Amino acid sequence: MDIRPIGVFDSGLGGLTCVKRLMELMPGEDIIYLGDTGRVPYGGRSRETIIKYARQDIDFLLRHDIKAVVAACGTVSTNGLEEIAGDYPIPVFGVADAAAEAAVSATKNGKIGLIGTKASIRSTAYDEKLLRLMPEVQIHKTACPLFVPLVEEGRTGEDDPVLSLVAEQYLADLRDAGVDTLILGCTHYPLIAGTVGRIMGPRVTLIDPGAQAAAKLRRELYKLGGLADREKGAYSYFVTDSAEDFARTASLFLGFRIEGSVKRVSLEERQ
Repeated sequence: MDIRPIGVFDSGLGGLTCVKRLMELMPGEDIIYLGDTGRVPYGGRSRETIIKYARQDIDFLLRHDIKAVVAACGTVSTNGLEEIAGDYPIPVFGVADAAAEAAVSATKNGKIGLIGTKASIRSTAYDEKLLRLMPEVQIHKTACPLFVPLVEEGRTGEDDPVLSLVAEQYLADLRDAGVDTLILGCTHYPLIAGTVGRIMGPRVTLIDPGAQAAAKLRRELYKLGGLADREKGAYSYFVTDSAEDFARTASLFLGFRIEGSVKRVSLEERQ
């Protein structure tokens, strides 16, 4: 048994979809979440900047004696995470591997779609992972840069007219391509899965990378004997911008209120 916390980070709030799944799968685990809300979104940054930010995020979490870290950010997971993961003394998980595995298992016609930030779509990480698992796969990708700010503004309802208009335009080519599986390549996107699913149609399977990564982490910790064998864990939240704004919006992702338990920190001051 290992009672050290699990560290999770994202550029903003989206990684909380992964945290929620971790809470459901491993209720006895302590979880420390870092949302780099002062620099959200990462999706429009250069690869070098994304790697720099990821290192700062991980270094912060390591100061809390964590046993594993989850990069609950599609942009980080597809832009350099694999090349820096080996620099750390604990397991570092991204969301892309588990999502690719789930997508290949789900597809029936071999046509897999991917939506994500500009940086995720620009990267070939998902392509490489999918092709390794299914050489004959057909991959169709679309960048959806407006989805993150819409989610962070709370515009997640299926009947939201702005979200629906944007999603219709983003998803039209994927729908026309006939994909039967769609990877929601940013951990913000499960919050708008209702709208995406409605537009894509009932025959398209949506893959939630955060949920898949949480399940994979649990499997790995179980194999290592690293699960915390207790009834209820504790949760801590850190952000790099307004703690109050984060706490108000976090309830959309977690389903419960966290006012008073969020601390603001600086990642730059120790670099």
